[in-house]
Amino acid sequence: MKGHWQLAHLAWRYLWAKPLTAALNLLLLSLGLAAMVFVLIVSEQIESNVERDLGGIDLVVGAKGSPMQIMLAGVFHLDVPTGNIPLATIAQLRSQPLVAQAIPIALGDSLRGFRIVGTSPEYLGLYGARVAVGKLWTAPMQAVIGSAVVAATDLHPGQQFAGSHGLGEQGEAHAEKAYTVVGVLAPTGTVLDRLVLTDLASVWEVHEHHATGHAEVAEPESAREITMALVRYRSPLAAMMLPRWVNAHEGLQAAAPALETARLLRMVGTGTEVLRGFGSVLLLAAALSGFVALLNSVRERQSDLAMLRMLGAPPRRVAALVNLEALVLAVLASVLALGLGHALAHLLGSMLAEQQSLRLSGLWWSPWELGMPLLAIGLALLSAAWPAWRAFRLDITELLQAPR
Repeated sequence: MKGHWQLAHLAWRYLWAKPLTAALNLLLLSLGLAAMVFVLIVSEQIESNVERDLGGIDLVVGAKGSPMQIMLAGVFHLDVPTGNIPLATIAQLRSQPLVAQAIPIALGDSLRGFRIVGTSPEYLGLYGARVAVGKLWTAPMQAVIGSAVVAATDLHPGQQFAGSHGLGEQGEAHAEKAYTVVGVLAPTGTVLDRLVLTDLASVWEVHEHHATGHAEVAEPESAREITMALVRYRSPLAAMMLPRWVNAHEGLQAAAPALETARLLRMVGTGTEVLRGFGSVLLLAAALSGFVALLNSVRERQSDLAMLRMLGAPPRRVAALVNLEALVLAVLASVLALGLGHALAHLLGSMLAEQQSLRLSGLWWSPWELGMPLLAIGLALLSAAWPAWRAFRLDITELLQAPR
């Protein structure tokens, strides 16, 4: 055991005999592995978040426009809607035998960047959400807020707030129409955490007052509008029939979240492939740099290695010294890469959280990360293979006879 520790100590001293070269190789290998780790944990979290936020929604019906925009606005609340549709659309959808559920949502206002969504209690059922504190709304101008909204605003049941016109933070405040918080949702890890939920009538009341300046003026039921309808199918046959039926209606557009999210993930996948390719180039450069450094090291230390042989070290022990030098570098790079990859994911998550966007965490761990140290060790041993063979084949006789 003592001999192994001595060999490891000697490998460590040899590695840092040229600190600049060692630091460069460590940097290249760490950055390449960190890029892989970053892509891995971010892509996994995006896919997981998308799957959770879909909440079993099979179809989103909105105003004519881009299906991708409708899906981003209606499911993930990351884009502006394409417009409004008649409230009567909900009744038409619910009358269809292929529709199991149709949930209306009305957008238009926000609270410090968090969207205020007028809807029905059925919306919470899509995500299995429950009220942790307080209760659900039972009247207009009552609101239930998500856990992320509570963390950012420190609002609690009984307090009031005024929404801002528009879906950003710069809109005009509806100070004359205040919402009262009546409940706080338990964290779900879904889009609900960053939403303010209220009754449809609340949204209509605020905007009627904003448009006319008089709360008494109300639109007739036939003139009411919503932003979108979230639909769940009763049978697989609806996937073929219902979108056609919706698109045949003037002013209506169907967006299938499954198809649109697949397109979205392909678009995101292009960026991750570029980053993964960049990481692969860095890993290749690290392997080549390590190979050159170890080969030169063996050439420069031939007399030291010969001395080890003369002192009784077998050839395999001398070769193991070169391999161990590469392994030490791989272990250091793996530790740095895992830390750096998770730190970058945390930084990206913090930036997205400020924009009330997707939730990413640096605390996410993937089982595939266990392959990163193995990848680093494999590259290290590959780059050390020829230098270690050269060390194994050293001829002591030739070295002693060589002119000095």
